[in-house]
Amino acid sequence: MSALPRHQAIVDRLPRLQLGEMLVARGRITPKQLADALEHQREKGHRKLLGETLVELGFVTDHDVMEAVAESYGIPFARDIARIADPKVAELLPREYLLDHAVLPLFRVRNTLTVAVAEPANLYLFEEVARRTSCRVQIVATTASEIRTALEAYVPAANVFVINDIVGDVDEQTLSVVEREVEQIEDLRDLAGYSPVVKTVNWLLWSAVHEGASDIHIEPGDRRLRVRFRIDGRLFEKVDPPWRMAAAISSRIKIMAGLDISERRLPQDGDIHVMLEGRPIDLRVSTMPGRHGEKVVIRVIDSRASLVPLERLGMGAELLTRWRDVLARPNGIALVTGPTGSGKSTTLYSALASMSSPDRNISTVEDPIEATLPGANQFQVNDKAGFTFATALRSLLRQDPDVIMVGEIRDAETAATAVQAALTGHLVFSTLHTNDAVSAVTRLVNIGIEPYLVAAVVRGVLAQRLVRRICPHCRESAVPEQHVVTAMDGEFGCVTTQTDPQFARGAGCARCRGSGFAGRIGVFELLVPDDVFSAAIARGATLQELAQVARTSGHRTMRADGFAKVREGLTTFEEVVLATAS
Repeated sequence: MSALPRHQAIVDRLPRLQLGEMLVARGRITPKQLADALEHQREKGHRKLLGETLVELGFVTDHDVMEAVAESYGIPFARDIARIADPKVAELLPREYLLDHAVLPLFRVRNTLTVAVAEPANLYLFEEVARRTSCRVQIVATTASEIRTALEAYVPAANVFVINDIVGDVDEQTLSVVEREVEQIEDLRDLAGYSPVVKTVNWLLWSAVHEGASDIHIEPGDRRLRVRFRIDGRLFEKVDPPWRMAAAISSRIKIMAGLDISERRLPQDGDIHVMLEGRPIDLRVSTMPGRHGEKVVIRVIDSRASLVPLERLGMGAELLTRWRDVLARPNGIALVTGPTGSGKSTTLYSALASMSSPDRNISTVEDPIEATLPGANQFQVNDKAGFTFATALRSLLRQDPDVIMVGEIRDAETAATAVQAALTGHLVFSTLHTNDAVSAVTRLVNIGIEPYLVAAVVRGVLAQRLVRRICPHCRESAVPEQHVVTAMDGEFGCVTTQTDPQFARGAGCARCRGSGFAGRIGVFELLVPDDVFSAAIARGATLQELAQVARTSGHRTMRADGFAKVREGLTTFEEVVLATAS
């Protein structure tokens, strides 16, 4: 079925005015801007079209140019095509074809297919679309960027959900669309794909990423459905959708994560991979059956947030220099310790990124891989397949690595293999769940590593916590109470007074949701064993004895580092005390 004669007539109606003159006539540019653009083309010897040059100079947008072109050809110009395209019709042609030719089928009425194009004069493209779809083709003009955006929304790559432009205009007031009971699994599956439910879930994911949330909690209660975001380590209520949406929302999330929506009595875990603004976001989904329905928790892993330069982690100059010295060691074990959510992975990624070079083989074994680390070979643990930390690490030693990162030392086998790697000339990084740096030493011994081996291989232990930063938009000076001055002065030696001008607090504003805090910063302690400390480890000293040896050598605790940040006006006394309480 041919579309060529029809569109030949369209193209034959060539515009009487040139594009530049049309834009001037429409008031989009001035005659001077047109002259400047033409002169720019001559000077630069550009082969770009005039429209491209005008956009490049910032005189018009690509929408302005395409709208004028559409008018000249006598065809409609379409904006926001992602919101009018029929997803099923968009899949009539392969994704690669649509991307290569900047074309998108929008909708079909009987046998007439309306197609958005970025090149209205490309007759042979329309002919091929008509032949491939066996439809009469009717065209509308739009920009190439509009087509790419819509393609990401409606024809995503395999197993990747794109949430940018399929959120629509959903807000808190329009989350009450689904109001009926659901009993059958078939009904639940249908309802989970219902547009308002899809948009609600997409809006929650989009909001969580944009607000920097680390977790989304979807919690059904007694005739109430509560959604909370964890931001900067604290939970905030985001929205309360109608409680009857609970089953549909949880089912939609389970479908995206590849879970069994018919199983509502047992916990399930899964992953979702989404694209937001062109970058990948990984979501770890956990469901748990509760009294009023399934609770769903989604962990948001933003690869962009995982790659932070060392200088921006919050380390003081002296501690940063000592940590870089540890990174420069040719072999041994360097540990980062702290509870879940204390930023250990971010610190390790930052360290490895700073060490990356063409002449160094950096390899990691992780569960999960939280970000792509340029220049590194990254391997994902798969316990079900027998690919554990220990087995992966043993195999990795045959891959000629220089630097190895093991996501976590969980058991004696992994610990023993890491020690063996360190003794045979490799620099090994890993994490432990301990309260402070000194405890990491006794933890290795308790796992089953001989004290003399621990003394031989440990090069440094960095313990850390995250505290909330004072919001820069509502920051104001504060006068500390006397007990704050006493604690910082007496026990930790931070010389200060109640009139110290650096003390601050956040008054609370709309940008920080009234909390007075925005973002987080690390507080650290770094233990670099000297000869005395190593000797104490080798002889099997207790935790209390090791802590005393560290204090004698001038070891600075996390709380002291935190108090120094309080004095600098970066955080508050209460934040540091809460984060460093053992």
